[in-house]
Amino acid sequence: MPFLSLTDPADLARAYAALEAVWDEVKRSIPEPEHERERTRIACLVAGFAPLALDEEDLKQNVLLHYNHSVLS
Repeated sequence: MPFLSLTDPADLARAYAALEAVWDEVKRSIPEPEHERERTRIACLVAGFAPLALDEEDLKQNVLLHYNHSVLS
């Protein structure tokens, strides 16, 4: 799981909450057979941004920005 690198309980809680929030926003636009792969991709983005985030909303917005940019590229 991508969150193994997070040791701070606050970072871990923020990461799980942000993962669910981002996933709720994008899952309807992703074909069902790609759900697992894309959710894992989002989790990796969350793990990378979590230590730098100011709060859960900041984390969510950064992940959405980078995820949407990568999908459109």
